[in-house]
Amino acid sequence: MSDMALRTAPAPAVTHRWLARGVALAIMSGVIVLLTITLPYDSPEAALILDRQKHTVFPYPLTIQNAIYMAMAWAMADLYTRWRAARREAAFLRAGLLPEDMSTVLALEDLGPIRQHVAGLHDRDSGYLPYLIDLSVLQLQASRSVDQAMSMLNGNLSLLQERLDLKYQMIRYLLWLIPTTGFIGTVIGLSLALELINPVSIDLGLVVDGLAISFYTTLVALVASAILAFVQHAVQEMEESALNEAGLYCLRNLVNRVYIPRSGG
Repeated sequence: MSDMALRTAPAPAVTHRWLARGVALAIMSGVIVLLTITLPYDSPEAALILDRQKHTVFPYPLTIQNAIYMAMAWAMADLYTRWRAARREAAFLRAGLLPEDMSTVLALEDLGPIRQHVAGLHDRDSGYLPYLIDLSVLQLQASRSVDQAMSMLNGNLSLLQERLDLKYQMIRYLLWLIPTTGFIGTVIGLSLALELINPVSIDLGLVVDGLAISFYTTLVALVASAILAFVQHAVQEMEESALNEAGLYCLRNLVNRVYIPRSGG
């Protein structure tokens, strides 16, 4: 990715995140409509996937299954936003912001142009590597101490890691909410199945059918949460790796490369 692309690429800001959520919810709504048209009413598939069957207590389309799908779409939109952010952070590592050969040594007078170059590449939401370079250069210029610059770099890496972790809070909440919603649907389904029991004349077939349907919401919720958990771990690992690599890159190619003459030498 070119330097111009890095400067103009949209950061994963609040507006972009809400746009992604809106698109994801619209797509999921379209999928639900398509399934509603395709799957016959009260068929096993419609009962499992949509809870569109005669024993349900929920007015269609306000079913537990559909609520799970919409929550899944919301979480996937947030994960897509984080994936885009991770890709952009990884692109900074390939942008050659610092000298990467084994022989170049930086003097204090070389740091000013480097800081000027990265100043417009980061903001409060993105640009881990330019941000770390900016702060490291500022610390080196102010203190003329490699040790203080290294300490500052380690401290900011910890802060960035905590800030990155906070960006996944909503996704983790949805990963808890989806199976919980499925269990609530199962409890409601079990209650309805028990109401089908007639003490005078028990219809076991009807009761068994009701019990089977009551577990559909939990099945759908567990499958949805398993998919989301896999994607969340993959995306978070990608973003955390980019942050760790940014710290190593800054340490290897800036902090450890600067030559500061001894005072009075």
